[in-house]
Amino acid sequence: MTALGQDEAFARIRLLRSPNVGPVSYRQLLGRFGSAVAALEALPDLAGRSKPYRVAPEARVADEVAAVRRAGARYLFHDAPDYPALLATLDAAPPILTYRGDAALAAKPCVAIVGARNASAAAVKLARQFAGDLAEAGFVVVSGLARGIDGAAHQAALAGGTIGVIASGIDVTYPPEHADLQEEVARHGLLLAEQPPGTDPLARHFPSRNRIIAGLAAGTLVVEAAPKSGSLITARLAGEAGREVMAVPGSPLEPRSQGCNLLIREGAVLVQSAEDVIELLSSFDGTPRSHFREAAAEFAGVPDDLGDTPADVVGLLTLAPVAVDELIRQSGESAAAVQLALLELELSGRLVRHAAGRVSLAA
Repeated sequence: MTALGQDEAFARIRLLRSPNVGPVSYRQLLGRFGSAVAALEALPDLAGRSKPYRVAPEARVADEVAAVRRAGARYLFHDAPDYPALLATLDAAPPILTYRGDAALAAKPCVAIVGARNASAAAVKLARQFAGDLAEAGFVVVSGLARGIDGAAHQAALAGGTIGVIASGIDVTYPPEHADLQEEVARHGLLLAEQPPGTDPLARHFPSRNRIIAGLAAGTLVVEAAPKSGSLITARLAGEAGREVMAVPGSPLEPRSQGCNLLIREGAVLVQSAEDVIELLSSFDGTPRSHFREAAAEFAGVPDDLGDTPADVVGLLTLAPVAVDELIRQSGESAAAVQLALLELELSGRLVRHAAGRVSLAA
């Protein structure tokens, strides 16, 4: 990309912070109008066909930029040279991140290590062993700075470089007891946030954080996890992205091992040492040996070209997610017309986008 001017950079932040603009619609708007400055000018007319629409106020974005600077952080845009290449391949990759530390770390071979917050002592020890050995072998360890497995993995990998992805703003620490660890990661590794500064880590932000963790790494290792946990969400997102999914087996009598055992039963690769992980990821060519993944429709990606007349697809949508390609087939309309219709529905707050190119009506 060419150097991003200050006005365009500010406009991009303002565009992404405007109501109902998500990663997919952000890219579509940039593709359609050529710049964020032009997209902001056109947005009220495009989004206001059903109800009045106001873009994010300039003053609010100016306050955000000032807060990022006060935190000693910087912005990372989706087309910047330092933007992580693996993360960029996701359909809904975050268009803008804020970061502290060495952004070049994300260009090195990365492995995600995740697991239970209330981890057992044995699992915490194992996480440290895996992370330390992987860091020594040249891998950058990615995790979410949570209690338990995440914290242990970061601590063991600090010397070799580690990436922490948080669900809050770049200037917010969570959990509070990890304040020193989060600062260490920012100083000696890389700290990433998708949410604006000052944002508290709300429950709805964690799945978004998990997709970044999975997207940064060639593979995700789950050390210990319950059947319903954020760690399994990260593993499923890694599977959907075509990355390796690995799990450490545990006793069937231990509830905190049931999630890992479930992953292995569903196709994740059983690993028992860092050497197993190194063998898998050193030969990773984009085709994982694990066959653990959610069934997802074929999706050709999000085209930049949008039609001038939106297709009538509202009647085909329900609260259940459906593939965009299926909407195109059933409507008989062009992909461009369907994408424009979905964009307008999203901007009006009536559409929700899901993984693997699926959409549904908002509840």
